[in-house]
Amino acid sequence: MSSENNGQPKKLSYQEAIKQKLAEKKQQQANGKLSTNPVKSTKQMKSQQTKKANNQHRRTGV
Repeated sequence: MSSENNGQPKKLSYQEAIKQKLAEKKQQQANGKLSTNPVKSTKQMKSQQTKKANNQHRRTGV
């Protein structure tokens, strides 16, 4: 009854997809091959807001 055999993978709910990802991650940890680099995960976050130039003078035409 598995629909993976006929070429189309079964549609997963969000919860099932998360469970699968978690199981894969645990399997990788058990094998000792975690794909994500732990050093990169501890980098300090940078603000994504960038300063925009003040163009009020140009907009008002003064």
